[in-house]
Amino acid sequence: MMGLFSRRRKQAVDTEGLGVTLIALRLDAGDVAPAHSTVVVFNAGGHARRMAAGKVSCEQGEAAFCFHPGPYSMDLTPFASAPEWGLRLHFVIDAANPRMSQQRFDLYLYSETAGRLTLADFASAAEMALQSELAQGLLALPPCTSVEEWHVFRAGLNQLMYTRYGVVLEDCLPVDLGEQVDYAAMLRARAAATHAASAIDATVAASASNAANAADARNTNAAGAPSGKPRLGPAEQDARGLRRLFLELPALGGELRLLALPEGLDIFQQHQSLLLRLGMAALNVNTMPSLAWAAPDRQLPAADQASRSAHTLVAQAALDEAWSLLARFQQAGTQQWPALLDEADRICANMETGLSLRRASYSPRTEPSL
Repeated sequence: MMGLFSRRRKQAVDTEGLGVTLIALRLDAGDVAPAHSTVVVFNAGGHARRMAAGKVSCEQGEAAFCFHPGPYSMDLTPFASAPEWGLRLHFVIDAANPRMSQQRFDLYLYSETAGRLTLADFASAAEMALQSELAQGLLALPPCTSVEEWHVFRAGLNQLMYTRYGVVLEDCLPVDLGEQVDYAAMLRARAAATHAASAIDATVAASASNAANAADARNTNAAGAPSGKPRLGPAEQDARGLRRLFLELPALGGELRLLALPEGLDIFQQHQSLLLRLGMAALNVNTMPSLAWAAPDRQLPAADQASRSAHTLVAQAALDEAWSLLARFQQAGTQQWPALLDEADRICANMETGLSLRRASYSPRTEPSL
């Protein structure tokens, strides 16, 4: 009879691979974080506190993660058109900075991961960020790179990885991936994926196709082959995008506020305007209406919901660009500030447009010309 009333023992969490192929995972209260790892507990507002490894203790409404600081190694492909050539990065997760109210890696862990961060998933995200920077000319890695050009590129990459993800590069080396990469198979997979995509009905969210394509690219690896992850529906994409904006915009504004400004009234005024626009964007996110409803008594059609979700992705893409811009601001000299502020104006405009169209109660449609 006593067995009927005995408390079932909680199954131990699987931490195999932590520090090797697994960077971080979510824990429940009572789980034990392995030695040499760090526990991060988030409250309902996303504010984090770090604790030493051991038995996890968190209050109701809090979420706990543990991560291993590394070191880790990953191979990235800077240029999708040349997958046989890559960069081998050795990195560690940054230690807690006492001058920061929230560590950047903690924010990334809570905002952008789904409870389990593998090294492969992180490498994919970092590769997308690197390729985007190179494609836009924000980082330069020319053929036959000189020593000076390499040092400039590596410094920019170091700052990008620290600002965007909160990790510190210990080493960055070019590597030949020719023996690991079958380029012909990649091209065949890319052609098959393109053919399959062309067969899908594209009437949904036609007014925001660019944003939808950007979202699909994030679910595709650098070679153009499908990543194997299920494609998210509009509601989940919208929820994840708004959650990121809600959590990250205040942190981004706080980091921009701490920049050391060059002398000059114009720079100061533009900087204050940038902070104000980001603050208003955060307010816009905090008061965003539900995806499924145009009014309390009127539900939106599925096509309009998909369009709204796609506009959220436009704002999310601008958020990613803003983190990259912050990394360049942190390294900029006085002469570079005017151009960076112009870039900030463009990014803010894209974010404001995406949020404005996400809030609209109906999707604007263009009538066909006669």
